[in-house]
Amino acid sequence: MSNLQPEQKEGAEQLLRRLEWTVLRRLDGLLQGDYRTLLRGTGMDLADLREYQHHDDVRHMDWNVTARLQQPHVRVFTEDREMSAWFLLDLSPSMDFGSGDQRKRSLSGEFVAVLARMLTRHGNRVGAMLYGSGVDTVIPARGGRHHILQLLHTLQIRPEAAQAGPTKLHELLASAAQTVRRRSTIFVVSDFISESGWEKPLGRLAQRHEVVAVRLHDPMELQLPDLGLIPILDAETGEQLLVDTSDKGFRQRFARIAAQREADLRQSLAKAGVDALELSTDGDLVDALMRFTDLRKRRARASAGGRLPAHLAQAA
Repeated sequence: MSNLQPEQKEGAEQLLRRLEWTVLRRLDGLLQGDYRTLLRGTGMDLADLREYQHHDDVRHMDWNVTARLQQPHVRVFTEDREMSAWFLLDLSPSMDFGSGDQRKRSLSGEFVAVLARMLTRHGNRVGAMLYGSGVDTVIPARGGRHHILQLLHTLQIRPEAAQAGPTKLHELLASAAQTVRRRSTIFVVSDFISESGWEKPLGRLAQRHEVVAVRLHDPMELQLPDLGLIPILDAETGEQLLVDTSDKGFRQRFARIAAQREADLRQSLAKAGVDALELSTDGDLVDALMRFTDLRKRRARASAGGRLPAHLAQAA
């Protein structure tokens, strides 16, 4: 028997139905059933060995064969039908921001609902770990529509996070490394407004799992409009400042700092070896998912026709 009250379940049910009609139907038409282009399976069986090609995953390198043949070789795997996916959800105070009709937190919930439903209707399982001021909730990986409704309900009734200092994303990543034992697809859903130190734990997580960084942002975090004198609140610390956005020089400095942060973040994610899916509070979820799918398709084509990197070619 369900432990959700009828009026509470209706909220989760309505959200899921809306997304099934407005998002999943569009994705089904665009992907034409090829959802694994977006979500690579993670249960693997060894099928073959072949020479290394540019853009191959170095985690699949067979070092024994490489040493014996003096030529880099990688293992080729076939995917099991079933996969497990985990959502690492940053629900810290900065995720409650949104300059328009949608907050980053609600966008995060819609992303989880769409991906979870896409996975579970193909027989896969999904789980989640929730971070507020620390990792406070772990939802084990299970399948089925009811499980998704339970997950969405948990997110809907969760109060806004209280200001408790800077987000420590590395704690969420370290906890995931201890909790998720079976190789899985892991979505780190965050705005990545965090204390430093998350880069290495993310890289270590990506060595074992298929990791996707789902980065959420709001247009006003990148560029301030001319709104005159306005208060700005630091959601992480509670500090409030009064700034004059009519000052063109101030807006330009703000944009430069934001652009540098964007560049640094993209570099850190690339260094960790994870793909990044960017979602904006004023964007279209389907368009963002299709851009990400196209990126993966291009990388797959480049991998199929690529050559050995220079440093590996010299070593061979």
